[in-house]
Parts: sequence; C-alpha cells; structure tokens
Amino acid sequence: MFITIEGSDGSGKSTQFELLAAYLLDEGYDIITTREPGGTNIGEQVRECLHDVRNRLMTAEAEVLLYSASRAQLVEEIIRPALAANRIVLSDRYYDSTLAYQGYGRRLDLEALVNITMFATGGLKPDLTVFLEVDITTGLSRREVGGVEMNRMDLQATEFYERVQKGYESLVASEPERWITIDANRPIEMVQMDVRQRVVERLQEAGFN
Repeated sequence: MFITIEGSDGSGKSTQFELLAAYLLDEGYDIITTREPGGTNIGEQVRECLHDVRNRLMTAEAEVLLYSASRAQLVEEIIRPALAANRIVLSDRYYDSTLAYQGYGRRLDLEALVNITMFATGGLKPDLTVFLEVDITTGLSRREVGGVEMNRMDLQATEFYERVQKGYESLVASEPERWITIDANRPIEMVQMDVRQRVVERLQEAGFN
C-alpha cells in the first residue's frame, strides 16, 4: 500500500510523518519510508540543488523538471520494488506537491504537469493521501519561530501559499476517496491521534493487520 503525506509549509507534515512512521513500526507493520524530493542518492543531490537559496534564478520550468527527475528515480528504485514485495510505503510528499506548488502556486499549465508526472511515475498513484490542512498565517508563523532552516522554496510571498492552499483543496475535491483531510491547526499530539486512527483504518480495510 502506498501512503503519502501532504501539506503546505508549517502544517507539521514532516513531524507527523515521522511520528506516524514510528508508530506503525512499533505496531509491527512492514513499512518503508521515503521523501520528496530525495529518497535516493540521486534524488538527494537533486534536493540539494532545488533547496539551495543560491539558486534563486531557477525557472519554474526547470524546478518542476528537477522535482520530476527525483521522483522518477524514487519510483523506479524504491517505491515499485517495495510495493511488489507487499510492503507499506510511506512518503513525505509525492506528485500532489508538484500540482499544488508548481501548478497552482507557480501557475504552470496543469495539463502539462500531469503529463510530465505520469511520464515520471509511470502512472503510479498513491492508495491513500493524508492532507494536513493548516491556516496559512498559522503555518508561516510556525516556520518563523520553529528554527527551521530556510530553503529556496521559503522565499515566496503569502499570495503564493494562498494559491497552493487552493490547489490542495481542488486536488482533494477531485479525488475524495483517496484523500484524508486532518485539521493541523491543533497541537501535535491531537493531530497525530487522528492521523493514526484514520491511516490504520485504511490499512485494515486493505488487509494489513
């Protein structure tokens, strides 16, 4: 089963991802974790390039192709073999981030992005995607006070994140059966309780006990 975690900046996505992964492992689930961009040796090199604040002149088109290159490597090297072995794959972001950030945020052509994504992934879709929904102001303020290292994607105006948020909302509405939306404005522990409950329910429905 392929599970992805999505959310805009400051949603607590990576924290919730790590807590969920630790919980599932403790419960005896056979899981493998990964992240985007990155997850492979090649992907981590691409990640460094994408996040480097010195690369402010990177075009939106170059950006999306780099994300897609990292994703193609991840799918082929890590995700497909794990799924073939009937393991649970848990990924911190996947292609929905590209549609939300580069499609809605950067305003690149969505049809072109879908075609690029399908080429990079061979059409591999997540079975379940958890969306951590957070108020934009709350999310950005968390990053400012959280001591998170600044990367190139943080150098955006508030309007950019508003478009990203609307993008996620559109993606959820287009495939409601794939998405679980969690209110991430609450304390970490409360959010994690909901994430665990909803994910385990889906795992059990899929025959993972």
